[in-house]
Amino acid sequence: MGMTMTQKILAAHAGLEYVEAGQLIEADLDLVLGNDITSPVAIHEMEKMKVDGVFHKDKIALVPDHFVPNKDIKSAEHCKCVREFAMRNEITNYFEVGEMGIEHALLPEKGLTVAGDVIIGADSHTCTYGALGAFSTGVGSTDMAAGMATGKAWFKVPSAIKFNLIGKPQKWVSGKDVILHIIGMIGVDGALYKSMEFVGEGIANLTMDDRFTIANMAIEAGGKNGIFPVDDLAIEYMKEHSTKTYTIYEADEDAVYDEEYTIDLSTLKPTIAFPHLPENTKTIDEITEDVVIDQVVIGSCTNGRLDDLRCAAQVLKGRHVKKGLRCIIIPATQAIYLQAMEEGLLKIFIEAGAVVSTPTCGPCLGGYMGILAEGERCVSTTNRNFVGRMGHVKSEIYLASPAVAAASAVTGKISCPCQL
Repeated sequence: MGMTMTQKILAAHAGLEYVEAGQLIEADLDLVLGNDITSPVAIHEMEKMKVDGVFHKDKIALVPDHFVPNKDIKSAEHCKCVREFAMRNEITNYFEVGEMGIEHALLPEKGLTVAGDVIIGADSHTCTYGALGAFSTGVGSTDMAAGMATGKAWFKVPSAIKFNLIGKPQKWVSGKDVILHIIGMIGVDGALYKSMEFVGEGIANLTMDDRFTIANMAIEAGGKNGIFPVDDLAIEYMKEHSTKTYTIYEADEDAVYDEEYTIDLSTLKPTIAFPHLPENTKTIDEITEDVVIDQVVIGSCTNGRLDDLRCAAQVLKGRHVKKGLRCIIIPATQAIYLQAMEEGLLKIFIEAGAVVSTPTCGPCLGGYMGILAEGERCVSTTNRNFVGRMGHVKSEIYLASPAVAAASAVTGKISCPCQL
């Protein structure tokens, strides 16, 4: 019986020739990630453990991004805790304001995540790095503490679902629409503790930014991780961004999958997740009544990358945000922010009546930079639309692609660029 791509990576890091679904293993870690919310808890746990130092100062990444620049005294204290820990332990990959970004966009950009790695992060969207052929998954702060101390973590080897992607997406259909379609199809627990393994000739028609978006939201289907095969585009990305050695793993032909789905990308349409679950999806042509909105957010670890900003600018150029509506655009990293400025994208956004924020998770988790009041509706390119996720428990979040979000900002209701 063969192994899936994920199982092969885990076997190699556990020093085993073979693993199977359900098996408990201890695996070596290539990277341990924490942010300004989760890291302080892990740091305090390490203090309780009376651990002297970390397992490897180059294999820990600390990224203050959720409330950075600090929004209040409590967030400042959290960041101070992380900063002092990083200085005390000489953590190589600590990213202060000015060099930081949203963690799951920043780490691949900095070349810290490559194919074949095993990565844990005290943030549920750590599954993003599967776009590069790594096994990456979110863990709790206690597991993060143990990982920083020992360089190891326990895993139950996941079973897998195979998603065979064929065809080429139509204009205005992106990775966000692909993953929302999948979540709508299988549900928010459809891949519970399973590896979502994406294969097929259609992958060649997805950019790296598309793949990061799809892998990022694997957790929204309950997945343990999402992972893509390593093709020429992924190799090109790693060569551009990283000096780390990468290892390519391929699934065996006789690998076992719990389920298999074939998705023709050419048939997909712009897809929106209605409140209050990512599985509550409708395509743009299934929305028969106007959904009037108060705010648009374009950014986050899901859709704050350069392709996303370029798409939004293409829609907003020469147009204006509807009067009375707020449009907040958040580049995911400083490098993306700078490139967007050099390409004139920020000028387009500001002339259109949008506001551009420094890189931050901010409104995605109901933190700051775009909190919703009672009864308000927001179209957002973020990844979750749970009750109260972005503010008041009686507010509503509609998850969408940057194209739909930008078009909706112009019309003041959920719209597609093809409707402008």
